[in-house]
Amino acid sequence: MKYFLTSILILSMHFSFAQKEGPWLHFSPPAGQSNGKYIVLVGGDEAYRSEESLPMLAKILAERHGFRTTVLFAINPETGFIDPNYHQNIPGLQFLAKADLMIIATRFRELPDDQMQHIHNYFVAGKPVIGLRTATHAFHYSRNPNNKYAKYGFKSNEKGWEGGFGKRILGENWVNHHGASGKEGTRGLINGLEVADANPILNGINDIWTTTEVYGIKSLPSNSKVLLWGQGTEGVSPAGPGIWKRSIMPVAWTRTYLSESGKKGRVFTTTMGAAIDFTNEDLRRLVVNASYWAVGLEKNIPAKGNVDYVGKYEPTMFGMDGFQKGKKPLDYK
Repeated sequence: MKYFLTSILILSMHFSFAQKEGPWLHFSPPAGQSNGKYIVLVGGDEAYRSEESLPMLAKILAERHGFRTTVLFAINPETGFIDPNYHQNIPGLQFLAKADLMIIATRFRELPDDQMQHIHNYFVAGKPVIGLRTATHAFHYSRNPNNKYAKYGFKSNEKGWEGGFGKRILGENWVNHHGASGKEGTRGLINGLEVADANPILNGINDIWTTTEVYGIKSLPSNSKVLLWGQGTEGVSPAGPGIWKRSIMPVAWTRTYLSESGKKGRVFTTTMGAAIDFTNEDLRRLVVNASYWAVGLEKNIPAKGNVDYVGKYEPTMFGMDGFQKGKKPLDYK
């Protein structure tokens, strides 16, 4: 009986581990340091290397801040490799059912219904979300414009979903490049009103500069709070002077959305967020702080949280189709 029970235990543990295996990554906090919250980070963009930045953020959130995390990738089903150019497959979205927070950094995805159902259920439940860079145009239903989830597409004209996921949930859709990509950077100008109001998301935030240019913003909902304004800088160097003749734009804000079930969900969005942008320490800290806030742990946001890398982080420069080929999720473990 003793050996029988031991065998059952071993098989049970093996089965549990097998259930977690797949084309995704899981990270757990150190023993005794969990804050009880679970974050699912969803990547899939052709230009800004979310397949590199999200594992890095997930490791920091787990190792430094007690979040359990899972990272999902755009996977080409024919090769099994990460392929941001393949728009129709992000395995593992079922993990959203137990997630306390979703961090999304996708661009123009058109997922099959069984995958999109998990995303839809998440937002019907009014759960919080953090959107990075291209999340304002996270979905695009070009192949199936009459699909039941086409309202999430950035060109949606469905009543109540005009502008799709970006406008309906995050607060803004794709508008334009407000600067010259690859020729200008972004200087994050901190909103002093939010500092005076002691907004905890801005704890420890002093100096944000990114290699990506400012995105245009046409309007934000009335319940939005702008945390950072973006000023274009001449050249892709933090020493580049500000482009004073061009208007500034919101580059980080919070709001709440009202779900189809009548529940409210917290939202943090930043139009910064290429993988190389996250070499800026305070941008990493901004997203970590926002994660605490999004799940209702704003009182736990450190005065200056530790956002040191866990392991190496050597991001690839942004640009279409410039992702590292032949990579699998485990390569980013």
